[in-house]
Amino acid sequence: MTTSLNRTETELPPPKGKLRGLLAHPRLMHHNRLAALVVALNLAYVYAGRPLSDRSLGHAALANLALAVLIRQQYVVNLLFRLATSAPTHWPLRLRRTLGKVYHFGGLHVGAALAGAAWFLALTLRTTDGPLAAVSWTLTALLAVIVATALPPFRSRRHDAFERIHRFGGWSALALFWTHTLMAAPGPLSLSVLTLVTFSVALPWLRLRRVDVRTERPSRHVALARFDYGVTPFAGSSTAISRSPLKEWHSFANVPAPGESGFRLTISRAGDWTGSFIDDLPSKVWTKGITTAGVANIEVLFTKVVYVATGSGIGPCLPHLLAAQVPSRLVWATRDPRATYGDALVDEILAVQPQAVVWDTSRDGKPDMVALAYAAYRDFGAEAVICISNKKLTWQVVHGLERRGIPAYGAIWDS
Repeated sequence: MTTSLNRTETELPPPKGKLRGLLAHPRLMHHNRLAALVVALNLAYVYAGRPLSDRSLGHAALANLALAVLIRQQYVVNLLFRLATSAPTHWPLRLRRTLGKVYHFGGLHVGAALAGAAWFLALTLRTTDGPLAAVSWTLTALLAVIVATALPPFRSRRHDAFERIHRFGGWSALALFWTHTLMAAPGPLSLSVLTLVTFSVALPWLRLRRVDVRTERPSRHVALARFDYGVTPFAGSSTAISRSPLKEWHSFANVPAPGESGFRLTISRAGDWTGSFIDDLPSKVWTKGITTAGVANIEVLFTKVVYVATGSGIGPCLPHLLAAQVPSRLVWATRDPRATYGDALVDEILAVQPQAVVWDTSRDGKPDMVALAYAAYRDFGAEAVICISNKKLTWQVVHGLERRGIPAYGAIWDS
């Protein structure tokens, strides 16, 4: 496999400074800043509203609950992306690079969930009515479990358990919120907000359906799943699929082909679920909700972009490469690409990216992806780099480029 880059060592420019390096660090990414902002606004409300009545505590808890739920709603997510990516490319790069961080919206979910749980605890501590106190403490305990199991150490090690606790615990918490609200003589505002939140939670499940899927297995590492059930998603969106809808869901990037109906998913062996999918090649799976925008949709904010992918990270990049809405250059590092993904897929990629940098790790070893990304960014004259890889390498590339003043983007594993 040839590449368009000279394989000599690429010298990276020096970091821009300590402040930029600090702000580019994953711990200070926009997701965490948004979470901190929500918490800070709640603290400001505490300071400005002292002393707070029980009604104020209840409204604050409900407002944060609504934000935590609605910001994850699929229609809201797509709206956020549409608004953020509507900026024209003649706007200053400083502004566009910030708008490109729209996919960090999950920080609002985290901040609101933490604040909402704290507000409800404060309200519970004031509750003296026996039956109402019992409901309050039950809900408080449930919220504590949901928050604790959503913390990164638990979520990363036991993601399936986190997902089930979040789903069933969330549904139970919503039911208890309704119970608590109705027992506490609610006003029209509380009922309206709870109705909206309930509808938001139920909406994706109202679109639950079992659909046909045609799968092929180019290698033991990958399955290519093809769908054509009347939905042709937009490039850069993702679809959640399941073989058991009450247990676990997995999202994959949609790969629609220009001028064709339906779409493909590239499913790489990365755990028990994907492994069994590749081994079994099921003929039917479940889907729910609508397709939602993903990280790479921000490409339209820039005049040129570089896509950096490793392994099956090529899946989320492929629809953008095929659509060619924005001039792009691909850097793809993977083991034996033709043997792993099949000649058809590799030829399809090279047909639209003849200058792609395709690094065969089984032949040439693991490359310095930051250096490869920078070289492509420099030689192509790009404005931004979008990285689709595993967590460690994504953060390495994004942080490595951002601290050098280069706009860089990649998944943040916040769900």
